[in-house]
Amino acid sequence: MDHSQQLYKAGEARGHAQAKTDEWIQSAKDTANAAKDKTCDAAESARDSAQQSKDETSNFFAQTGEQMMNMAQGAVDSVKSTLGVGDQQPKK
Repeated sequence: MDHSQQLYKAGEARGHAQAKTDEWIQSAKDTANAAKDKTCDAAESARDSAQQSKDETSNFFAQTGEQMMNMAQGAVDSVKSTLGVGDQQPKK
């Protein structure tokens, strides 16, 4: 094999190696981008879930607070009724 053939084969091998390296680099980039996209999707889903839980909790406490106020008013009205307070018309 003469020198020019050796150079040609060496160049050819280098070209194949470079192409394979480029493929691996692109594959790694694609994998990294896919992982980033999945992470972003998971973070968005977690944020949405947290917001929904926050809204549900807020609604729960608002409803519970209203029920507590109604129960307290009912208790006050019951005590007033038992004691006969508040039913009387003011004397003129």
